[in-house]
Amino acid sequence: MPSEAKRRAPDRLDLDRFVPYTLSVLSNRVSDAIARHYSERFGLSIPEWRVMAVLGQTPGLSASDVASRTAMDKVQVSRAVANLLRRKRVARTGDEKDGRVSRLSLTRQGAAIYDEIVPLALHLEEVLLGALSLQERRDLESLMRKLTDRVNRLHAASV
Repeated sequence: MPSEAKRRAPDRLDLDRFVPYTLSVLSNRVSDAIARHYSERFGLSIPEWRVMAVLGQTPGLSASDVASRTAMDKVQVSRAVANLLRRKRVARTGDEKDGRVSRLSLTRQGAAIYDEIVPLALHLEEVLLGALSLQERRDLESLMRKLTDRVNRLHAASV
């Protein structure tokens, strides 16, 4: 008589229905669609734009804060910040209370680019969400909040 393990069919991963995979693919495709509109014009990579977007909303963050808010790894953030500093789109200042920490903010040039990209990004978001009814948009926001809360709890439990 075959053992239970041998009789059971092995678990199969259907990537088209695997939520972490489909969310990642969707996120990458949305980012790529938006990036096509600003990358050539402003010479920005997706990580560079994410850094600028966060700093445009919340100036004075450290690179570590930016990594945390964007869920990008520290190496990606470091490279993006270095490129933005070199191109004078971001400025770095020392923290008044902790000399080991640097604070980042958009320069005048960086803020001008940010101000040009934001309306474009919001328009593209509206085009994307145009596929959904008002109730579906509300449901999507609610579901994303729930999944974000769950991921945060899972992350906290594994630390």
